[in-house]
Amino acid sequence: MTASEAAALAAPGSGEHGGHDAEALRSLGFWLYLMSDLIVFSALFATYVVMAENFAGGPTAKELFHLPGVLAETLFLLTSSAVYGLAMIALHKGDARGVRLGLVVTFLLGLGFLVMELREFAQMIAEGATPQRSGFLSAFFTLVGTHGAHVAMGLLWMLVMLAQVAAKGLTGPVAGRLLRLGMFWHFLDIVWIGVFTVVYLLGVV
Repeated sequence: MTASEAAALAAPGSGEHGGHDAEALRSLGFWLYLMSDLIVFSALFATYVVMAENFAGGPTAKELFHLPGVLAETLFLLTSSAVYGLAMIALHKGDARGVRLGLVVTFLLGLGFLVMELREFAQMIAEGATPQRSGFLSAFFTLVGTHGAHVAMGLLWMLVMLAQVAAKGLTGPVAGRLLRLGMFWHFLDIVWIGVFTVVYLLGVV
C-alpha cells in the first residue's frame, strides 16, 4: 500500500482532521518512520551476522534452535498478515463488521506468535543461554527481541483500532490509521522473513 493510496482511501472523511493534504502528510510521515525502523533493523542484522559465531564456549545456534517451533511461529505471523489483507478488502467495501472480524483474527494470530516467541526465550534462558552468555546470544536476543517488541506494539495498536472502529465506524481518519497499521504489520512480516532466514535457517545449517 503506497502513501498515495492510503491518502486516497482516507480522503472521504478527512475534512474533520484537516483534509486530504493532512492525511497525505501523515502517510508520508509514517513511511519515513518505517524507513528509519528499517535502518535500525539493518544495523541489528549486521551486528548479528558479525557476532553469529562468537559463542564464547556457550551453546551454539544448532544446539538452541528448534526449527519446527520457529516454522509454526512464522506461519502464525504470515497468516495474520494475510487475514489483515482480507480486513483491508472489507475496509474498501465499507464493511465494518468484516474489518472488526479481520482485526480480531489478526490479533489472535499475532498474539500466538508472540506467546511462542516468549516461550522460546524462556526455555533458552532456563537452559543458561542468557543474553550475557556470549556475543551470539546478545545479538540474537537484541534482534529477535526488538522484532517481538514491535509485534507487541502492533497488537496494542490493533486493540486501539478495534475500539475506534466500534466507536466511530469507518471514517476517513480511522481508515487512514487502519492502512498505516497494515503497512506496519506487513513490514514486520518482511523483517521476520529476514530473521527466519538469517538467524534460524542459516544458524542450523
